[in-house]
Amino acid sequence: MHSHHRALGLATAPFGAASGIALAKLRPVQPVTLIRPHAARRAARFFVERFPGRSLYAVKANPSPDLLRILWEEGVTHYDVASIAEVRLVAETLPEAVLCFMHPVKAEEAIAEAYFSHKVRTFSLDTEEELEKILRATATDGVAASDLNLLVRIRVSSDHSKLSLAAKFGAEPGEMKSLLMATRQAADALGICFHVGSQAMSPAAYREAMERLRAAIVEAAVTVDIVDVGGGFPSTYPGMEPPPLETYFEVIHDAFEDLPVSYSSELWCEPGRALCAEYASVVVRVEKRRGDTLYINDGAYGALFDAAHVGWRFPVRLLRESPSEARDMAFSFYGPTCDDLDHMAGPFLLPADVAAGDYLEIGMLGAYGCAMRTGFNGFGADVKLVAEDEPMATLYGGEERERAVPSNVVTL
Repeated sequence: MHSHHRALGLATAPFGAASGIALAKLRPVQPVTLIRPHAARRAARFFVERFPGRSLYAVKANPSPDLLRILWEEGVTHYDVASIAEVRLVAETLPEAVLCFMHPVKAEEAIAEAYFSHKVRTFSLDTEEELEKILRATATDGVAASDLNLLVRIRVSSDHSKLSLAAKFGAEPGEMKSLLMATRQAADALGICFHVGSQAMSPAAYREAMERLRAAIVEAAVTVDIVDVGGGFPSTYPGMEPPPLETYFEVIHDAFEDLPVSYSSELWCEPGRALCAEYASVVVRVEKRRGDTLYINDGAYGALFDAAHVGWRFPVRLLRESPSEARDMAFSFYGPTCDDLDHMAGPFLLPADVAAGDYLEIGMLGAYGCAMRTGFNGFGADVKLVAEDEPMATLYGGEERERAVPSNVVTL
């Protein structure tokens, strides 16, 4: 197993099965990211085997080449890319992967490079201007491309999601008829896509979006070849424990079966968070305590962007060899920079005797945590070690679901 980890380019710990408690005994000065390849493999297999269609990994959630290779090895063959940099990254890392350029507003030069240099054939759009841009960028000597998969994005509600994606992209229902008809004329395969927002807490989000999509298809009377329900599939966090993912899949499948689409039409989804949240956690050191505030060595400009800027609560635990007898209390965190915005309000529940010099593990940071790191103020070291224990929470597996909310103290 360790030789496989080395092949992925990841460091392995100098102790047996790596874990937060074992790492804390080494007293690292900088924050350390614990990577759990087995958790990403399990999530990928779950989507590949159980989602009733094709799963595209949303690369923005975590663009680590090591993670991309893990997902590929478990059967994820299609990747949702949103920029030419992501196109290049996945094309270089996984030369045989199918890339889908799903950002509705793209530079014409990016479209051309994606199409001619990286074999991208799938693009999304939400205006006729974007459609015309795609057709210009993919034409050869003035002859339009005849092999395009074009997905029209419809605006849907984000009411069921913790992070809205409703305001920025998507054609309004009243704009869909003319846009679908124009795109049908240009596309080899016509699709409709939507995004219900990040961390959708109810399968109803997808059912309601599919009803809006159905109305658009009926009104335009076009043949639709691809239905892409986007991302939004949740992970589990303190105070955000969603229903089982199978429930989401059943709702989506039932709604898809009722759509007036081609018998050969494909069902797609674009999981990001759900595939990678359990992949990583970070071990931090408490540098100072002031009342119920802990000053730690990672923060808003590092892996804890979401904890600071959107109030996300991540699971935390104190890493000590001997269990604490103290009751739990609510803490907030300050990160290491000199910026007041480097503040994570929480609340994060930890034993009341936590003190400077203690180490904490902050879990479920595989999604967006690793991707949002900066080097602001000279902080941001990112040492990675492979961990072989279970993530702090999981939505995958029978018995493991029972352990989704961990105790706050880890003991040997």
